[in-house]
Amino acid sequence: MKYSILGSTGIRVSQIALGTATFGVAPTAEHTDRLVGEALDLGINFVDTADVYGNMPVFDRPGAPAAADREPAEQLIGRALRGRRDEVVIATKSNGIVGHGVNDRGLSRRHIIRQVETSLRRLETDYIDLYYAHDPDPHTPLEQTLAAYDDLIRQGKIRYVGLSNHPAWLVTRALWIADDRRLNAPVAVQVKYNLIDRSAERELAPACEQFGLSIIPYAPVHGGLLASLDVLARDVAGDQRFQGSGFPESEIAIAREVERLSRAWGLQLYQVSLAWLLSRPAVASVIVGAETLDELRANATATTVQLETVQLDALTALANEPAAFYHRAGDGPKRQPATTDPADPEALAPVKSS
Repeated sequence: MKYSILGSTGIRVSQIALGTATFGVAPTAEHTDRLVGEALDLGINFVDTADVYGNMPVFDRPGAPAAADREPAEQLIGRALRGRRDEVVIATKSNGIVGHGVNDRGLSRRHIIRQVETSLRRLETDYIDLYYAHDPDPHTPLEQTLAAYDDLIRQGKIRYVGLSNHPAWLVTRALWIADDRRLNAPVAVQVKYNLIDRSAERELAPACEQFGLSIIPYAPVHGGLLASLDVLARDVAGDQRFQGSGFPESEIAIAREVERLSRAWGLQLYQVSLAWLLSRPAVASVIVGAETLDELRANATATTVQLETVQLDALTALANEPAAFYHRAGDGPKRQPATTDPADPEALAPVKSS
């Protein structure tokens, strides 16, 4: 396993992070301990979760326990990490809907403090390493949110702050506020980012590179499509894992081309997809939501792959110029599969958007 420095913290995190959104569903609660233990044995020391992961109806699928019968992912992680807590960097989040009350979500001081206490109890720990604002909250001044985080850092309940699914302008504004008010500033951002969805590259990635924040991509293999084309034969794949739909043909075409290049280079599709993402500016670690031990072990090998510049260029050329960032929505421009030959350097220039 290889490690990267997380933002300006000085902390080293594994380049593969363990994603836990579907804990309790896949893997089931009975298999969670073994998956977490295997992750630690592989050198993975970065675990990503949230206060809403695991026991929400959105994660339901045939053959798995119903949402009402599942424990929160944080609770499963806390149990799995007993005796090994200090070996890992735990990231969790709040702002998702956690109840039926009108104030059971958001980034108000009241809700943040309540959810931090809930997460600490579930995780069986007295501190959280990295605490994200899960999404922007248009109803709460950002100044209030950052001040609440700063208080929690001073109390020792959280160590660092991150922003998830925030556009570049809002990340920049958070940094301005923190600097102006002498508050602890965000050190990392989390965003959907992979070879197919490169919208983060339009503005967010350059901002993070400029200001020294780490990018922690989720969905790095695009719901499994950039891991193995076998995913197309699964009953549950892609956004279907979250009660959505399958993959459009334009995305499948890109995945097929990445697989062709991977085979030509003697590598696996998931290795190439993850290695490309880890090579991007400011990316420190990628969140892999492995559902089985085999998937976890396979994806962990990606950190051993060092792609040459010509290979990285061939992969980057598969997509048009990145689309503008849309918060949780928007498909952006369709990408076209490349028709270039990776052995021909003159054919590897990025495809220009029309």
